[in-house]
Amino acid sequence: MGKRVYNGMPARQLGSEGWRKPWSGGNGGSCVEAMRLADGRVALRQSTDPDGPALIYAHHAMAGFIRGVKAGEADFLLVQESAGPAPRPARPAHPAQRQSTC
Repeated sequence: MGKRVYNGMPARQLGSEGWRKPWSGGNGGSCVEAMRLADGRVALRQSTDPDGPALIYAHHAMAGFIRGVKAGEADFLLVQESAGPAPRPARPAHPAQRQSTC
């Protein structure tokens, strides 16, 4: 029987192999690392704290998040507070055209 994988578990318990930095930039080496788990879920951890907690997401939740980011739905996270709220992206008017992400 395999070990129990749960949200907030110490990331070191998932092992040191398989962690990737899918994005990084001029942030002084502080990156989010991701690992695809054997059951399809995705684990995230802070690269500067590899022994810290791992956030565990279902595959469909991570896929929905990535689709939303690509569509600009997370752009508000990048706006400086002094600039005011970011405009929301246009959404399809008809509910049948909307794709549920969760």
